Amino acid sequence: MSLTKAQKTTNYIIETVAPIFNQNGYAATSLSDITSATGLTKGAIYGNFENKEDLAMAALKYNIKKVLNRIEAHMEQGNSPTEKLLLLTDFYRNYYHFSQELGGCPIINVGVDANNQNDAFMKKVQDVIELIEHYLAKLIDEGKEIGEIRKTIMSQTYAKRFYSLLQGATFMAQTMKDNSYIHDAANVISDTINQRFRV
Repeated sequence: MSLTKAQKTTNYIIETVAPIFNQNGYAATSLSDITSATGLTKGAIYGNFENKEDLAMAALKYNIKKVLNRIEAHMEQGNSPTEKLLLLTDFYRNYYHFSQELGGCPIINVGVDANNQNDAFMKKVQDVIELIEHYLAKLIDEGKEIGEIRKTIMSQTYAKRFYSLLQGATFMAQTMKDNSYIHDAANVISDTINQRFRV
């Protein structure tokens, strides 16, 4: 089904302003920033979105979807739970450069920006973190069920540990403009999988 002109305009606005909101934050992104970037009038913007918060939420969802789709596509190259977990670390080795296209990691940027400021944005970020951690824990469980991962490995604990290591390293990489933080964290996780997980 082809998109209507209104749907194309809506998508254009979201795609154009998504990196601006992500990089500048909700409060620091002005209507003039939005109209300047899109080349559209205030009326055209608010003809497609209820208000600035509605547009910012759409931009956040767009950015997060891009990240999740890229992670999923990369991990799906694996044929087993362990391979998929290792592919996650492989993905994050290049995540710093990929996230720069988005204006930085949206999970970190919006999480920091929204904390104690905007409950709706904070809840969305928390939901995404829980979704990823649940997926990692499920992979570990699957590996245990097929005898690929030791039964004693605590799935939820390691899922949280791995994701917090990767996101913490991403924060440091963004702050210090140095991707080695992520490479080191990815190596720690890969070593843990290869040395402690395998039966």
